[in-house]
Amino acid sequence: MSQTNSSLLDEVVQWSQETCRQELKAVLPKLTSLHHKSESWDDHIRILKIITEMFLPHIGLSELEDECLSKILPKVVTMFDSMVKEILEQSGGLSSQNTELCSLLRNILQAMMQIIDALSTCVRHVGTFEEVPDLVTIRSLPACILKILRETFQHCKDSEVVYCGRLSLVADLLQGLFKEAYTLQKGLLELLDRISLDSSASEEEVSDIVTVIHSLLDICSIISNLDIALHANTWKFLIKQSLKYQSLVEEHLHHSDICNSLCDNLLTSFHNCVELAEQIKHGGLQEATQSTEYKLFQKSAKMCRFFANTLVHYIKEFKFFLAKYCSCFHQLYLQIISKFPPSLCAPALPSALSEELNAAALVPMEALLLQLLAFRPFVDVVLLPDLRLSPEHELPQCLLLVNALGQLSSQTEEVLQLWYSGSQFSEETPRLPLYQALFTSFRRCSTERQVPVLLPGLMMKGQAQIKVTPHHHICVQLCASVAALPPVYFPVLERCLADAVLQADTQTALLATDVWCFTARYGTAELCLHHVCLIAQLVKACTTECYQSFHLGLLLRRLVFLMTPSHQMELVARFPPSEVENLPVWRQVLLRALSQDARYRVVSDIIGLTQKALTDWQNGGYKLGQVHKVNVVLLALQAAVREQSSPEEQCVLSAVRIITQLWSRMSPDQLQTHPVLRSTLQLLLSISAILVKNLEHHIILQALLCVDAVVSQGCAEPQLLLAALELLSSLGTIFVPPDSQNQILPRLSSLFGVLLSDRSWLLHQHALEAFSHFAEITNHEEVISQSLCDEDTKTKVVNYLSKTVNAQGDVESRLQRLKLESAVIDQHNKRLENASNKQAADAVVDSEPCPKRARQETSAEEEYSRYIQTAESALKALQALSGPPPQWLGSRLKELQTLITNISTARHTT
Repeated sequence: MSQTNSSLLDEVVQWSQETCRQELKAVLPKLTSLHHKSESWDDHIRILKIITEMFLPHIGLSELEDECLSKILPKVVTMFDSMVKEILEQSGGLSSQNTELCSLLRNILQAMMQIIDALSTCVRHVGTFEEVPDLVTIRSLPACILKILRETFQHCKDSEVVYCGRLSLVADLLQGLFKEAYTLQKGLLELLDRISLDSSASEEEVSDIVTVIHSLLDICSIISNLDIALHANTWKFLIKQSLKYQSLVEEHLHHSDICNSLCDNLLTSFHNCVELAEQIKHGGLQEATQSTEYKLFQKSAKMCRFFANTLVHYIKEFKFFLAKYCSCFHQLYLQIISKFPPSLCAPALPSALSEELNAAALVPMEALLLQLLAFRPFVDVVLLPDLRLSPEHELPQCLLLVNALGQLSSQTEEVLQLWYSGSQFSEETPRLPLYQALFTSFRRCSTERQVPVLLPGLMMKGQAQIKVTPHHHICVQLCASVAALPPVYFPVLERCLADAVLQADTQTALLATDVWCFTARYGTAELCLHHVCLIAQLVKACTTECYQSFHLGLLLRRLVFLMTPSHQMELVARFPPSEVENLPVWRQVLLRALSQDARYRVVSDIIGLTQKALTDWQNGGYKLGQVHKVNVVLLALQAAVREQSSPEEQCVLSAVRIITQLWSRMSPDQLQTHPVLRSTLQLLLSISAILVKNLEHHIILQALLCVDAVVSQGCAEPQLLLAALELLSSLGTIFVPPDSQNQILPRLSSLFGVLLSDRSWLLHQHALEAFSHFAEITNHEEVISQSLCDEDTKTKVVNYLSKTVNAQGDVESRLQRLKLESAVIDQHNKRLENASNKQAADAVVDSEPCPKRARQETSAEEEYSRYIQTAESALKALQALSGPPPQWLGSRLKELQTLITNISTARHTT
């Protein structure tokens, strides 16, 4: 600095306040010019202090910006940045031995504090004016201060790294620097709070206030880990300013940055709470409310509640600018809910800490959902058809949908349509109906269902609230929703229920069945009849061994209980049991659900049809190719005799005659090579188990011989062995006469021994149950001991009978096993559905008409050859049969011989 300029400064510092006021117009331009040209930090700070302390108090508000602030503050920012940069460059060599460098850095920090102090002087001066300043009159001041604050707080935040482990050498000055910055920010926010803009504000003023908000947002990201109070107060002011000037700034704000920052701060404080709560629990500090950990937990919980409530408020006010960020809100909700029971990844916390955490995060999440419930972009995200979630978020998603379902009753028609109807047009974002989304979400929570996790049940008057399974909880909520559902949405509900019943997961189908039954019972009798007829038609369309048939059968079985007697008779008339194609319907129905007249008609028709099928098979020569027709009617016969209470009833006696006749046709030697006969055997075993008291002992022996044959040959399917266990269990109810005991009892013991040692857990469990039931009621106690020759089998049976629980793994191991099982079951269900979809697609292709082909004449020689080959094959198969031939075989062969002679004679004559 020149000698002249230095002399000016020396002279000015000697002036009184009055002299400064008088010389303001003449000297201030010179000082600002000197300030702008100053090169050294010392000159810069000296001039800045002279201006702010001696001349600033005499500058009027109207002249402050143009005459002073706009001229000096840009240079202030530049010099402050250069100081910070110098520290970053020099601090690497800092050590206690390098006193010169230590002194340099401390001087720089002191200079930074002096700059901040000068800015505080500016703020205090503006605050002394009685009139509220316009933003335009001080527009340079907020921008400069916010830049300085950002640099200061960032430097303090990075100090551990910047000073390379030598922080103690400058810690006192850094602490003072932070306090000065804290004071400066507090003064600036108080000043800005006094300022008001109205709707006539200029674009420049709006731009300035937007810049202030965004600058404060940047500062918030820096100070989040420095000072909780400063962080919270800065956010409060930021949101307050955003709402204060909402109409002016809403189109200019960086909503994405604000929302993301709020969500990140909320999650950070929430996770801090959870971690601290776990530390308190593991350290046994639950009762030590004065411990450091507990105080930190309370502070974190307070911040968590603050950010959650702030986010909800911000969404409420700026909702229509937040469409792009609904996925962020959705993920936030799922992440927080996943840390609370009953989520499998939720930590087990003491009740007091859990209650505080609930108030801090869980309660605001309910408010968040309520704010977004009517917001289409959020609904689109939540009901997205192919929503990909991590396993720990599947249950929170399901609970979100249940909560939304519970809140819809008080919403407008437009909101109901948004949730219930799904997307209606191709140009819309694809969106599932709420009911379909809920069933899909429930299906994906397979691990939680198996554990099972527990949810709060309904509050019943005079009773304590109990915990219930997810199935129970969701079923109650769904039924309550159906009860309040406007009629216009019933078609959507019916389609969703049908889809859920027809998918492969049985527990989901059972939930849909429960809701469907409630719907049918809540509705009219005519609605129930309509549903039953529709389901019966679907049952007829299913193949016997598909999962859809099983699920539809379960639903049909339950709905029939809800029908009026007259409607049951109408069902019988629409699907007559006397017609073979209707038997798949009636084998699904529990006869006790029918009125007496309907039950009598169904049983009589099934018995008559079974007898006719057996007679036709007999008249056709007991051909293997016709056995499948017998099996069809046996399935229905099994359902007809399942619930007959009296062994003297006519239908029971008729059924006994039928199966006695069939058992006489069963040959153990044919079972290995003919799967259709094994299906017949399975049905006969199940029916015989029901009618065992009416069977003759030679029939029981024949049944045991057939079972022994398939077991020894290793050709028995699991379902056949389960049917065999039904029969073995039922044999405990009869007494075998002495003349038959040597033939029946050893085979019975042998079969029990083999099946009890089976390695399949399913067959082993059923074998234990069957043997236990047999042992409890049988008069032939020798069978029990003879069945338990193997010590390992004996031990397992004794443990089962004494209800000894096998050693259980730890909770975590069981949970991991259930997760693996869920993945396997899920893959299996998908394979079933893929196979079903492929079969349906192939059926559509096959139903297309084939192109016309020219008619081809078949020569007479080809026809003769084909029929002769068929006859020859049939006779060779007859010749290959083993066992004693029936009495009628000779007469039938003579008839065939006569027919062959007649054909030969007639052909020679022509």
